[in-house]
Amino acid sequence: MSMTINAPASKSVSHRALIAAALAPGQSQLKNVLDSEDLQCTINCLQALGAKIHEQSPGSLDVVGIDPRIMPPGDLVPLDVGESGTTCRLITPIAALGQRPCRIFGRGRMHERPIQELTQALLSQGNEIHFQDRPGCPPILITPHGLSGGQVDISLEQSSQYLSGLLLAAPFARQELTINVIGKTVLSWPYIALTLQVMHEFGQQVQVQTCTEQDQWADTDWNELQAIIPHQTRFIINQGAYRPMNFQVEGDWSNASYFLAAGLLHPQGTTVAGLDAQSKQGDRKILDILQAMGATPQIDGRKITISPASMQGIEVDMGSCPDLVPTVAVLAALARSPTRITNVAHLRLKESDRAQAMATELSRIGTRVDLEADEMHIHPQPLPRDKRVCFCTYADHRMAMSLSLLELAGIRVVLDNPQCVAKSYPGFWDVWETVRES
Repeated sequence: MSMTINAPASKSVSHRALIAAALAPGQSQLKNVLDSEDLQCTINCLQALGAKIHEQSPGSLDVVGIDPRIMPPGDLVPLDVGESGTTCRLITPIAALGQRPCRIFGRGRMHERPIQELTQALLSQGNEIHFQDRPGCPPILITPHGLSGGQVDISLEQSSQYLSGLLLAAPFARQELTINVIGKTVLSWPYIALTLQVMHEFGQQVQVQTCTEQDQWADTDWNELQAIIPHQTRFIINQGAYRPMNFQVEGDWSNASYFLAAGLLHPQGTTVAGLDAQSKQGDRKILDILQAMGATPQIDGRKITISPASMQGIEVDMGSCPDLVPTVAVLAALARSPTRITNVAHLRLKESDRAQAMATELSRIGTRVDLEADEMHIHPQPLPRDKRVCFCTYADHRMAMSLSLLELAGIRVVLDNPQCVAKSYPGFWDVWETVRES
Protein backbone atom coordinates (compact mmCIF):
# COMPACT_ATOMS: atom_id res chain seq x y z
CA MET A 1 0.00 0.00 0.00
CA SER A 2 1.38 3.43 -0.96
CA MET A 3 2.27 6.08 1.61
CA THR A 4 0.06 9.19 1.74
CA ILE A 5 1.50 12.70 1.77
CA ASN A 6 -0.46 15.93 2.06
CA ALA A 7 0.32 18.46 -0.66
CA PRO A 8 1.58 21.82 0.61
CA ALA A 9 -0.37 24.96 -0.23
CA SER A 10 0.10 26.49 -3.68
CA LYS A 11 2.82 29.14 -3.68
CA SER A 12 1.49 30.80 -6.84
CA VAL A 13 -2.09 31.02 -5.57
CA SER A 14 -0.94 32.17 -2.11
CA HIS A 15 0.93 35.16 -3.59
CA ARG A 16 -2.03 36.20 -5.73
CA ALA A 17 -4.64 35.74 -3.02
CA LEU A 18 -2.61 37.81 -0.56
CA ILE A 19 -2.33 40.68 -3.04
CA ALA A 20 -6.02 40.59 -3.98
CA ALA A 21 -7.03 40.53 -0.29
CA ALA A 22 -4.63 43.41 0.48
CA LEU A 23 -6.29 45.47 -2.29
CA ALA A 24 -9.85 44.68 -1.09
CA PRO A 25 -11.05 47.34 1.37
CA GLY A 26 -12.43 45.39 4.32
CA GLN A 27 -11.43 42.13 5.97
CA SER A 28 -10.63 38.86 4.20
CA GLN A 29 -9.71 35.54 5.72
CA LEU A 30 -7.24 33.36 3.84
CA LYS A 31 -6.80 29.70 4.75
CA ASN A 32 -4.08 27.22 3.78
CA VAL A 33 -1.64 29.99 2.82
CA LEU A 34 1.85 28.61 2.21
CA ASP A 35 4.36 29.36 4.94
CA SER A 36 7.63 30.09 3.14
CA GLU A 37 10.32 32.74 2.82
CA ASP A 38 8.90 33.93 -0.51
CA LEU A 39 5.40 34.39 0.91
CA GLN A 40 6.80 36.22 3.93
CA CYS A 41 8.44 38.67 1.53
CA THR A 42 5.08 39.35 -0.12
CA ILE A 43 3.41 39.77 3.28
CA ASN A 44 6.11 42.20 4.44
CA CYS A 45 5.82 44.28 1.25
CA LEU A 46 2.03 44.48 1.48
CA GLN A 47 2.26 45.52 5.13
CA ALA A 48 4.80 48.21 4.22
CA LEU A 49 2.30 49.51 1.65
CA GLY A 50 -0.44 49.76 4.31
CA ALA A 51 -2.30 46.44 4.46
CA LYS A 52 -2.85 44.82 7.86
CA ILE A 53 -2.08 41.10 7.91
CA HIS A 54 -2.35 38.96 11.04
CA GLU A 55 -1.81 35.22 11.47
CA GLN A 56 -4.66 33.58 13.36
CA SER A 57 -3.18 30.09 13.17
CA PRO A 58 -0.60 28.40 10.91
CA GLY A 59 -1.68 29.02 7.31
CA SER A 60 -4.70 31.13 8.35
CA LEU A 61 -4.40 34.89 7.84
CA ASP A 62 -6.73 37.81 8.44
CA VAL A 63 -6.11 40.58 5.90
CA VAL A 64 -7.50 44.11 6.15
CA GLY A 65 -7.06 45.63 2.72
CA ILE A 66 -6.53 49.18 1.51
CA ASP A 67 -7.08 51.32 -1.55
CA PRO A 68 -3.48 52.29 -2.33
CA ARG A 69 -4.57 55.41 -4.23
CA ILE A 70 -5.87 57.11 -1.10
CA MET A 71 -3.00 56.32 1.26
CA PRO A 72 -1.38 59.54 2.51
CA PRO A 73 1.95 60.62 1.00
CA GLY A 74 5.05 59.95 3.04
CA ASP A 75 8.68 58.94 3.11
CA LEU A 76 10.38 56.32 0.94
CA VAL A 77 8.97 52.81 1.45
CA PRO A 78 11.58 50.01 1.37
CA LEU A 79 10.19 46.87 -0.27
CA ASP A 80 12.50 43.92 0.33
CA VAL A 81 11.52 41.11 -2.06
CA GLY A 82 14.32 38.82 -0.88
CA GLU A 83 15.01 36.18 -3.52
CA SER A 84 11.38 35.98 -4.62
CA GLY A 85 11.01 36.80 -8.30
CA THR A 86 7.25 36.38 -7.94
CA THR A 87 7.09 38.97 -5.15
CA CYS A 88 9.21 41.40 -7.16
CA ARG A 89 7.19 41.18 -10.35
CA LEU A 90 3.76 41.16 -8.73
CA ILE A 91 4.43 43.88 -6.15
CA THR A 92 6.10 46.40 -8.51
CA PRO A 93 2.86 47.46 -10.28
CA ILE A 94 1.11 47.62 -6.88
CA ALA A 95 3.82 49.98 -5.61
CA ALA A 96 3.13 52.20 -8.65
CA LEU A 97 -0.46 52.75 -7.48
CA GLY A 98 0.34 54.53 -4.22
CA GLN A 99 1.34 57.98 -3.03
CA ARG A 100 4.78 57.20 -1.61
CA PRO A 101 8.08 56.54 -3.42
CA CYS A 102 9.27 52.94 -3.11
CA ARG A 103 12.61 51.20 -3.35
CA ILE A 104 12.35 47.59 -4.52
CA PHE A 105 15.40 45.46 -3.78
CA GLY A 106 16.36 41.91 -2.90
CA ARG A 107 19.18 39.44 -2.31
CA GLY A 108 21.06 36.67 -4.10
CA ARG A 109 20.50 36.71 -7.86
CA MET A 110 17.53 39.07 -7.58
CA HIS A 111 19.62 42.03 -8.74
CA GLU A 112 20.49 40.08 -11.90
CA ARG A 113 16.92 39.07 -12.76
CA PRO A 114 15.29 41.19 -15.49
CA ILE A 115 12.32 43.46 -14.94
CA GLN A 116 12.84 45.86 -17.87
CA GLU A 117 9.67 44.91 -19.78
CA LEU A 118 7.50 45.53 -16.73
CA THR A 119 9.10 48.84 -15.87
CA GLN A 120 8.71 50.01 -19.48
CA ALA A 121 4.98 49.35 -19.19
CA LEU A 122 4.81 51.31 -15.94
CA LEU A 123 6.79 54.17 -17.44
CA SER A 124 4.30 54.36 -20.31
CA GLN A 125 1.55 54.65 -17.70
CA GLY A 126 3.14 57.78 -16.22
CA ASN A 127 5.43 56.49 -13.44
CA GLU A 128 9.03 57.48 -12.80
CA ILE A 129 11.50 54.61 -12.40
CA HIS A 130 15.23 54.70 -11.73
CA PHE A 131 17.54 51.67 -11.87
CA GLN A 132 20.07 51.98 -9.06
CA ASP A 133 22.61 49.46 -10.31
CA ARG A 134 22.29 47.18 -13.34
CA PRO A 135 20.02 48.58 -16.10
CA GLY A 136 16.78 46.62 -16.34
CA CYS A 137 17.17 44.87 -12.96
CA PRO A 138 16.46 45.64 -9.30
CA PRO A 139 17.12 47.56 -7.16
CA ILE A 140 14.77 50.21 -8.52
CA LEU A 141 13.28 53.43 -7.24
CA ILE A 142 9.65 54.13 -8.17
CA THR A 143 8.04 57.53 -7.92
CA PRO A 144 4.42 56.44 -8.35
CA HIS A 145 1.79 58.25 -10.35
CA GLY A 146 -0.69 55.38 -10.67
CA LEU A 147 -1.87 53.82 -13.90
CA SER A 148 -3.27 56.26 -16.45
CA GLY A 149 -5.26 53.59 -18.30
CA GLY A 150 -5.78 53.39 -22.04
CA GLN A 151 -3.39 51.06 -23.88
CA VAL A 152 -0.23 49.38 -22.61
CA ASP A 153 2.00 46.79 -24.29
CA ILE A 154 3.85 44.00 -22.51
CA SER A 155 6.16 41.25 -23.76
CA LEU A 156 6.10 37.97 -21.86
CA GLU A 157 9.20 36.43 -23.41
CA GLN A 158 11.05 36.51 -20.08
CA SER A 159 8.18 36.01 -17.62
CA SER A 160 4.40 35.75 -17.54
CA GLN A 161 4.54 37.44 -14.12
CA TYR A 162 4.86 40.82 -15.82
CA LEU A 163 1.30 40.43 -17.08
CA SER A 164 0.05 39.02 -13.78
CA GLY A 165 1.38 42.05 -11.92
CA LEU A 166 -0.25 44.47 -14.35
CA LEU A 167 -3.54 42.57 -14.21
CA LEU A 168 -3.66 42.67 -10.40
CA ALA A 169 -3.04 46.43 -10.37
CA ALA A 170 -5.23 47.29 -13.39
CA PRO A 171 -8.61 47.77 -11.59
CA PHE A 172 -7.11 50.87 -9.95
CA ALA A 173 -6.23 52.59 -13.25
CA ARG A 174 -7.81 56.00 -13.79
CA GLN A 175 -9.72 54.67 -16.77
CA GLU A 176 -10.24 51.35 -18.54
CA LEU A 177 -6.90 49.66 -19.23
CA THR A 178 -6.21 47.43 -22.23
CA ILE A 179 -3.09 45.26 -21.97
CA ASN A 180 -1.76 44.11 -25.35
CA VAL A 181 0.56 41.12 -25.39
CA ILE A 182 3.46 41.69 -27.78
CA GLY A 183 6.78 39.96 -28.47
CA LYS A 184 7.51 36.64 -30.14
CA THR A 185 6.67 34.01 -27.54
CA VAL A 186 4.76 33.68 -24.28
CA LEU A 187 5.92 31.71 -21.28
CA SER A 188 3.77 29.98 -18.71
CA TRP A 189 0.18 30.82 -19.76
CA PRO A 190 -1.24 28.72 -16.86
CA TYR A 191 0.10 31.23 -14.36
CA ILE A 192 -1.95 33.96 -16.07
CA ALA A 193 -5.00 31.72 -15.74
CA LEU A 194 -4.32 31.46 -11.98
CA THR A 195 -4.17 35.26 -11.76
CA LEU A 196 -7.48 35.61 -13.60
CA GLN A 197 -9.04 32.94 -11.39
CA VAL A 198 -8.02 34.70 -8.17
CA MET A 199 -9.18 38.09 -9.51
CA HIS A 200 -12.53 36.51 -10.40
CA GLU A 201 -12.87 35.06 -6.89
CA PHE A 202 -12.21 38.51 -5.40
CA GLY A 203 -14.83 40.18 -7.61
CA GLN A 204 -12.79 41.44 -10.57
CA GLN A 205 -13.77 40.45 -14.09
CA VAL A 206 -11.23 40.65 -16.91
CA GLN A 207 -12.38 40.74 -20.51
CA VAL A 208 -10.14 38.64 -22.74
CA GLN A 209 -10.16 39.17 -26.49
CA THR A 210 -8.43 37.28 -29.28
CA CYS A 211 -7.96 38.30 -32.89
CA THR A 212 -9.96 36.34 -35.46
CA GLU A 213 -8.88 35.36 -38.97
CA GLN A 214 -10.79 38.42 -40.16
CA ASP A 215 -8.59 40.66 -37.97
CA GLN A 216 -11.50 41.39 -35.66
CA TRP A 217 -11.32 41.27 -31.88
CA ALA A 218 -13.68 38.73 -30.32
CA ASP A 219 -14.44 38.06 -26.66
CA THR A 220 -12.98 34.80 -25.39
CA ASP A 221 -13.75 32.93 -22.17
CA TRP A 222 -10.44 32.81 -20.31
CA ASN A 223 -11.40 29.41 -18.92
CA GLU A 224 -11.36 28.10 -22.49
CA LEU A 225 -8.14 29.82 -23.54
CA GLN A 226 -5.31 27.32 -24.04
CA ALA A 227 -2.50 29.74 -24.85
CA ILE A 228 -1.67 33.41 -25.39
CA ILE A 229 -0.63 34.32 -28.92
CA PRO A 230 1.42 37.55 -29.06
CA HIS A 231 -0.24 40.40 -30.98
CA GLN A 232 -3.47 38.37 -31.05
CA THR A 233 -4.47 38.45 -27.38
CA ARG A 234 -5.43 41.38 -25.18
CA PHE A 235 -6.90 41.93 -21.72
CA ILE A 236 -9.39 44.69 -20.90
CA ILE A 237 -9.87 45.69 -17.26
CA ASN A 238 -12.44 48.20 -16.04
CA GLN A 239 -12.11 50.30 -12.91
CA GLY A 240 -13.45 48.60 -9.82
CA ALA A 241 -12.75 47.42 -6.31
CA TYR A 242 -11.73 44.00 -5.11
CA ARG A 243 -14.24 42.32 -2.80
CA PRO A 244 -13.05 41.03 0.60
CA MET A 245 -13.86 37.36 1.10
CA ASN A 246 -12.92 34.07 2.72
CA PHE A 247 -10.58 32.16 0.43
CA GLN A 248 -8.91 28.75 0.67
CA VAL A 249 -5.65 28.15 -1.19
CA GLU A 250 -5.49 24.88 -3.13
CA GLY A 251 -2.67 22.34 -2.97
CA ASP A 252 0.55 23.02 -4.86
CA TRP A 253 1.39 20.90 -7.90
CA SER A 254 4.94 22.30 -8.06
CA ASN A 255 5.99 21.12 -4.61
CA ALA A 256 3.88 17.98 -4.90
CA SER A 257 5.84 17.02 -8.02
CA TYR A 258 8.75 15.65 -5.97
CA PHE A 259 6.50 13.24 -4.11
CA LEU A 260 4.56 12.23 -7.21
CA ALA A 261 7.88 11.57 -8.97
CA ALA A 262 9.01 9.59 -5.93
CA GLY A 263 6.12 7.21 -6.56
CA LEU A 264 7.86 5.95 -9.70
CA LEU A 265 10.97 5.09 -7.67
CA HIS A 266 9.70 3.99 -4.26
CA PRO A 267 8.73 0.32 -3.85
CA GLN A 268 5.43 1.27 -2.23
CA GLY A 269 4.56 4.13 -4.56
CA THR A 270 3.11 7.39 -3.22
CA THR A 271 -0.29 9.01 -2.78
CA VAL A 272 -0.44 12.80 -2.62
CA ALA A 273 -3.62 14.24 -1.09
CA GLY A 274 -5.07 17.73 -1.51
CA LEU A 275 -4.52 18.19 -5.25
CA ASP A 276 -7.16 19.36 -7.71
CA ALA A 277 -6.81 17.28 -10.88
CA GLN A 278 -8.63 20.07 -12.78
CA SER A 279 -6.40 22.83 -11.42
CA LYS A 280 -5.34 25.79 -13.56
CA GLN A 281 -1.79 25.38 -12.23
CA GLY A 282 0.63 24.73 -15.07
CA ASP A 283 2.55 22.19 -13.00
CA ARG A 284 -0.45 19.90 -13.06
CA LYS A 285 1.32 18.79 -16.26
CA ILE A 286 3.52 16.56 -14.09
CA LEU A 287 0.77 13.94 -14.35
CA ASP A 288 0.97 13.90 -18.14
CA ILE A 289 4.78 13.80 -18.02
CA LEU A 290 4.88 10.93 -15.52
CA GLN A 291 2.37 9.02 -17.60
CA ALA A 292 4.47 9.52 -20.74
CA MET A 293 7.49 8.20 -18.84
CA GLY A 294 5.66 5.03 -17.84
CA ALA A 295 3.47 5.77 -14.82
CA THR A 296 -0.22 4.93 -14.53
CA PRO A 297 -1.65 7.72 -12.33
CA GLN A 298 -4.73 6.88 -10.30
CA ILE A 299 -7.03 9.78 -9.39
CA ASP A 300 -9.47 9.45 -6.49
CA GLY A 301 -11.05 12.82 -5.77
CA ARG A 302 -8.20 15.00 -4.52
CA LYS A 303 -5.81 12.07 -4.09
CA ILE A 304 -3.26 11.16 -6.78
CA THR A 305 -1.43 7.83 -6.59
CA ILE A 306 1.72 6.98 -8.54
CA SER A 307 3.04 3.41 -8.43
CA PRO A 308 6.58 2.26 -9.30
CA ALA A 309 7.28 1.63 -12.97
CA SER A 310 10.16 1.34 -15.41
CA MET A 311 10.80 4.73 -16.98
CA GLN A 312 11.42 5.66 -20.58
CA GLY A 313 12.77 8.91 -21.96
CA ILE A 314 10.40 11.42 -23.55
CA GLU A 315 10.30 14.57 -25.65
CA VAL A 316 8.46 17.38 -23.86
CA ASP A 317 7.96 21.15 -24.18
CA MET A 318 8.17 22.63 -20.68
CA GLY A 319 7.64 26.31 -21.46
CA SER A 320 4.37 26.27 -19.49
CA CYS A 321 5.86 24.52 -16.44
CA PRO A 322 9.47 25.64 -15.92
CA ASP A 323 9.53 24.76 -12.22
CA LEU A 324 9.10 21.09 -13.13
CA VAL A 325 12.25 20.90 -15.25
CA PRO A 326 14.62 19.91 -12.38
CA THR A 327 12.23 17.14 -11.30
CA VAL A 328 11.87 15.79 -14.82
CA ALA A 329 15.60 16.08 -15.49
CA VAL A 330 16.39 13.88 -12.48
CA LEU A 331 13.83 11.30 -13.56
CA ALA A 332 15.26 11.42 -17.08
CA ALA A 333 18.68 10.52 -15.66
CA LEU A 334 17.08 7.33 -14.29
CA ALA A 335 15.18 6.39 -17.45
CA ARG A 336 16.00 3.66 -20.00
CA SER A 337 16.37 6.04 -22.96
CA PRO A 338 17.27 9.70 -23.64
CA THR A 339 15.00 12.67 -22.94
CA ARG A 340 14.68 15.93 -24.87
CA ILE A 341 13.27 18.95 -23.01
CA THR A 342 12.48 22.05 -25.06
CA ASN A 343 11.59 25.67 -24.28
CA VAL A 344 14.01 25.99 -21.37
CA ALA A 345 16.03 29.14 -22.16
CA HIS A 346 14.30 31.08 -19.36
CA LEU A 347 15.67 28.60 -16.79
CA ARG A 348 18.87 30.62 -16.88
CA LEU A 349 16.98 33.51 -15.21
CA LYS A 350 15.80 31.61 -12.13
CA GLU A 351 17.31 31.51 -8.63
CA SER A 352 20.21 29.81 -10.35
CA ASP A 353 21.03 29.10 -13.97
CA ARG A 354 18.99 25.94 -13.61
CA ALA A 355 19.82 24.55 -17.03
CA GLN A 356 23.58 24.69 -16.46
CA ALA A 357 23.23 23.77 -12.78
CA MET A 358 21.29 20.60 -13.56
CA ALA A 359 23.74 19.63 -16.29
CA THR A 360 26.65 20.05 -13.88
CA GLU A 361 25.06 18.17 -10.99
CA LEU A 362 23.77 15.23 -13.04
CA SER A 363 27.26 14.83 -14.47
CA ARG A 364 28.33 13.83 -10.94
CA ILE A 365 26.42 10.56 -11.38
CA GLY A 366 27.68 10.05 -14.93
CA THR A 367 24.64 11.42 -16.78
CA ARG A 368 25.44 13.41 -19.93
CA VAL A 369 23.36 16.55 -20.41
CA ASP A 370 23.77 18.43 -23.67
CA LEU A 371 22.58 22.04 -23.52
CA GLU A 372 21.48 24.01 -26.55
CA ALA A 373 20.05 27.53 -26.63
CA ASP A 374 16.54 26.39 -25.73
CA GLU A 375 16.85 22.63 -25.17
CA MET A 376 18.22 20.02 -22.78
CA HIS A 377 19.18 16.53 -24.01
CA ILE A 378 19.60 14.06 -21.16
CA HIS A 379 21.44 10.80 -21.80
CA PRO A 380 21.18 8.38 -18.85
CA GLN A 381 24.16 6.18 -17.92
CA PRO A 382 24.62 3.37 -15.36
CA LEU A 383 24.34 4.81 -11.85
CA PRO A 384 27.01 4.74 -9.14
CA ARG A 385 24.72 2.95 -6.66
CA ASP A 386 25.39 3.00 -2.92
CA LYS A 387 27.91 5.76 -3.44
CA ARG A 388 28.10 9.02 -1.51
CA VAL A 389 27.77 11.94 -3.94
CA CYS A 390 28.06 15.60 -2.93
CA PHE A 391 25.83 17.97 -4.88
CA CYS A 392 25.71 21.76 -5.10
CA THR A 393 22.25 23.32 -4.71
CA TYR A 394 23.30 26.81 -5.87
CA ALA A 395 21.07 28.01 -3.00
CA ASP A 396 18.15 27.03 -5.27
CA HIS A 397 15.24 25.33 -3.53
CA ARG A 398 14.12 23.40 -6.61
CA MET A 399 17.59 22.01 -7.22
CA ALA A 400 17.73 20.73 -3.62
CA MET A 401 14.30 19.07 -3.69
CA SER A 402 14.72 17.47 -7.11
CA LEU A 403 18.20 16.06 -6.40
CA SER A 404 16.81 14.38 -3.27
CA LEU A 405 14.98 11.96 -5.60
CA LEU A 406 18.31 10.30 -6.37
CA GLU A 407 18.24 8.79 -2.88
CA LEU A 408 15.48 6.48 -4.09
CA ALA A 409 17.81 5.25 -6.84
CA GLY A 410 20.42 4.03 -4.37
CA ILE A 411 22.66 7.12 -4.26
CA ARG A 412 23.68 8.63 -0.93
CA VAL A 413 22.86 12.27 -1.62
CA VAL A 414 24.75 15.01 0.24
CA LEU A 415 23.62 18.60 -0.40
CA ASP A 416 25.75 21.64 0.35
CA ASN A 417 22.77 23.79 1.42
CA PRO A 418 19.68 21.68 2.18
CA GLN A 419 18.01 24.52 4.09
CA CYS A 420 17.52 26.56 0.90
CA VAL A 421 14.18 24.72 0.55
CA ALA A 422 12.77 27.24 3.07
CA LYS A 423 12.29 29.60 0.14
CA SER A 424 9.17 27.72 -0.94
CA TYR A 425 8.71 24.66 1.30
CA PRO A 426 10.24 24.88 4.80
CA GLY A 427 8.73 21.55 5.85
CA PHE A 428 10.07 19.58 2.90
CA TRP A 429 12.73 17.61 4.77
CA ASP A 430 10.30 16.55 7.51
CA VAL A 431 7.97 15.12 4.87
CA TRP A 432 10.82 13.66 2.85
CA GLU A 433 11.97 11.77 5.94
CA THR A 434 8.71 9.79 5.85
CA VAL A 435 9.55 8.81 2.27
CA ARG A 436 13.06 7.74 3.27
CA GLU A 437 11.83 5.63 6.17
CA SER A 438 8.90 3.91 4.44
